[in-house]
Amino acid sequence: MGATAGLEKSTKCTAAIATAFTIAKFGADDDTSSVATALTEELIGVFQHTTPNAGDEVRLMLSGISNLKLGGTVARGGWITSDANAKGVAAAPAAGVNAAVIGKALMSGVDGDIIPVMLAPGRIQG
Repeated sequence: MGATAGLEKSTKCTAAIATAFTIAKFGADDDTSSVATALTEELIGVFQHTTPNAGDEVRLMLSGISNLKLGGTVARGGWITSDANAKGVAAAPAAGVNAAVIGKALMSGVDGDIIPVMLAPGRIQG
């Protein structure tokens, strides 16, 4: 199962994007995006390619089914959030804690895998 584009948008990245299919958050300025580093951030999409320089245009998938690079084990059907390196990990917030999510895993996978994810940015509470 691969990616199925829904809505893509080009933005300027605030830093080099070293790894494709990693999670994006809003940048500090309008029309910018940054790599996500925590489950508390506002996650908006998935970078579709790498770029060597800050300020370069980069494509974000905002909706649809996107490939996503994993930073840990996830189960098919589970919610996914970002680790410190913008890679997908299982969202499992403690009771009463909110966690930003980027979507649901359509396949199970482990650290280093690239899996399809149904994008549905939002928040869940443990």
